[in-house]
Amino acid sequence: MTDTTELRLVDTWWRAANYLTVGQIYLLDNPLLEEPLAPEHIKPRLLGHWGTSPGLNFVYAHLNRVIVRDDRKLLYVCGPGHGGPAMVANAWLDGTYSELYPEVSRDKAGMQRLFRQFSFPGGIPSHDAPNVPGSINEGGELGYSLSHAYGAVLDNPDLVAVCVVGDGEAETGPLATSWHANKLIDAAHDGAVLPILHLNGYKIANPTILARIGEDELLDLFRGYGYDPVVVAGGFDGEDPMLVHARMAEALDASLQRIDAAQEAARSDADTSRPAWPMIILRTPKGWTGPKTVDGHAVENSWRSHQVPLSAVRENPEHLEQLEEWMRSYDPIALFGEGGEPTAELAELKPHGDARMSATPFANGGRIRSDLRLSDFRDHAVDTAGSRTVSASATRGFGRWLADIVRDNPSTFRLFGPDETVSNRLDAVFEVTKRVWAAEILPNDQDLAHTGRVTEVLSEHLLQGLLEGYLLTGRHGLLNTYEAFVHIVDSMFNQHAKWLEATSDIEWRRPISSFVYLLSSHVWRQDHNGFSHQDPGFLDVVVNKQAKLVRISLAPDANTLLAVMDQALRDVDTVQVVIAGKQEQQAWLSMEEAEEHVRQGAGVWEWAGTPGEEGRDPADLPDVVLACAGDVPTLETVAAADLIRHELPSVKVRVVNVVDLMKLQDQREHPHGFTDDRFDELFTRDRPVVFDFHGYPSLVHQLTYRRHNHDNIHVRGFQEKGTTTTPFDMAMLNDIDRYKLVLDVLEYVPGLSERYPDARASLQARRREAREYAYTQGEDHPDITGWEFSGQG
Repeated sequence: MTDTTELRLVDTWWRAANYLTVGQIYLLDNPLLEEPLAPEHIKPRLLGHWGTSPGLNFVYAHLNRVIVRDDRKLLYVCGPGHGGPAMVANAWLDGTYSELYPEVSRDKAGMQRLFRQFSFPGGIPSHDAPNVPGSINEGGELGYSLSHAYGAVLDNPDLVAVCVVGDGEAETGPLATSWHANKLIDAAHDGAVLPILHLNGYKIANPTILARIGEDELLDLFRGYGYDPVVVAGGFDGEDPMLVHARMAEALDASLQRIDAAQEAARSDADTSRPAWPMIILRTPKGWTGPKTVDGHAVENSWRSHQVPLSAVRENPEHLEQLEEWMRSYDPIALFGEGGEPTAELAELKPHGDARMSATPFANGGRIRSDLRLSDFRDHAVDTAGSRTVSASATRGFGRWLADIVRDNPSTFRLFGPDETVSNRLDAVFEVTKRVWAAEILPNDQDLAHTGRVTEVLSEHLLQGLLEGYLLTGRHGLLNTYEAFVHIVDSMFNQHAKWLEATSDIEWRRPISSFVYLLSSHVWRQDHNGFSHQDPGFLDVVVNKQAKLVRISLAPDANTLLAVMDQALRDVDTVQVVIAGKQEQQAWLSMEEAEEHVRQGAGVWEWAGTPGEEGRDPADLPDVVLACAGDVPTLETVAAADLIRHELPSVKVRVVNVVDLMKLQDQREHPHGFTDDRFDELFTRDRPVVFDFHGYPSLVHQLTYRRHNHDNIHVRGFQEKGTTTTPFDMAMLNDIDRYKLVLDVLEYVPGLSERYPDARASLQARRREAREYAYTQGEDHPDITGWEFSGQG
């Protein structure tokens, strides 16, 4: 039985946090209510969310009790989206907030600043945002908290992440899938997650589903997920909060004891059975301790408490009177004294140093991050033997280096993907590790183990959240998936990018490892799966983020992918999107050439253009520039240049390959962007440019619209045409094929059609022949499958 004195301390902390929460929503001045509240003490715009906050404060106070008593490492993951004022309140009570923001001191003046800044111009947002110490989950969009929590405990055996899941949040797809993450952790080597499902009954304007099903059904649901739930309910109909505190303390202590027992069994007895991990279902009134009714309408335990329960405090004297009565019910002078500093009683429940949940280094992962140990990627280079005709799978070569990375970083690197590790040719990793799997393993299963470092589950939402949690707590990882289906996490990508943008202005937030996507099985080689799998549009989503945050690399071959990934895995505080095919394709560049190409980001491939282009006087410009970005467009561009060399020999062609897409953007808009002079060196100021692009053509125009020669840039790319067909027919459907590129050259180079009057008809006939062959034979024409580069080498 928990000591009554402890529970009194918990209740005191809870009341203090509630007072600070209400003050942030409402007050500009008079923070300790030393005089009667007046309209001028109230903010002109009332923003914030009260309804979820008392429950968040309640949990925080109880976790502090455990930390002070047991010296546990706890991470608080706040799922309810607008729980910001509660989390700020607790960080201020902990002392961390004032240490990081000295102007918000732990006294009356600091309390006034704390109140004024919340949801105020020039202040802080209403979410548990990056500026809040202890946060790794902003909640700007709901559904990510539980996956973040599970990602945080991977390879952190002493950490317990306590994740408060709001019952509105629990209705989202990402959250619903995340309950299954308990089958993806290893009790022997990972930490544990203690989910607390907070059932306060209502969303913004409606009841929540999980609060309106019978308790037997609710318990069966979570037992079916593999949890052992316990219900803590109370606070209704004026019940004494001390009774609820006692129930919560008992449930929390029992849950942590069961976590300890499960981990001890796994670590000492090698018990490989999956525990029924504990969870708490906390059922309390929404807006607990706030106004019971306002204007004759129920507020506490109603959706009306979701945001601002008293909305007309400046204009309505009755609302002002109710607000003052509400705030005085917490007895602020008893909590903070006349000077506004938390009392000695509150100090008894305050952990110290990094033990504070607001100060834990696990919520500021850059503090504990160490660089990856990276073996020499050159050891896995493709030997091109001085030619341009060697073929290799880019991802297979990278997979061999990836195996080294997994081996050399056994507790700081993980690979995530939706059951596509083998499909995407990364299966060399299974020579050094297995898939993590805590559910049942049958004799016929392959590469499954409790200790695996590859996480595969058919939910990009869950994978994204796990990797975010892993990175935010100081580690490294990679998410590989099919290009078309990375769109599933568009919104999660947006939120992570916004997190990075916010932290870039927060000095005490240390850099974290970059989020690295490898998108393979891409649009141009989904010819077998068909139209549903053909979509390169994630790039368009990515480029709209702040330029300093995003990198897009389109590796044209195997050696370039290795060099790109070496950069991506070393970077911090960015999102790296790398696109590379998995099929055998030409290895155009030697390792040395690939490294230099990646350093430059884009460059002229002299060997692919007109003989003599290399070393040519800069004033002697080409007739046309063939530009490309992406492995299949690169193949078609080099083949088009080869055609021109043999069939239109008078045409001077320059081939430019772009591996870093952001080089196209003006340097004033992206830190990787070329200067105008450098762009003009590559693309000229006035010659036609036929650009074969991996994605939607509009993106290249978006990135180059300020360039001198933009009006002469003609882009080929995905036109939203696809089907189940051959690879080359897929290219022809969207006009990125070699024949179409040469037809474009005939159109855009002045006078060229007149010089070669039969060329257009010949090229069109060859396109028709290629299609007819594919449609009758079921494979591409031998002119395509048997083509090899025949240029100058």
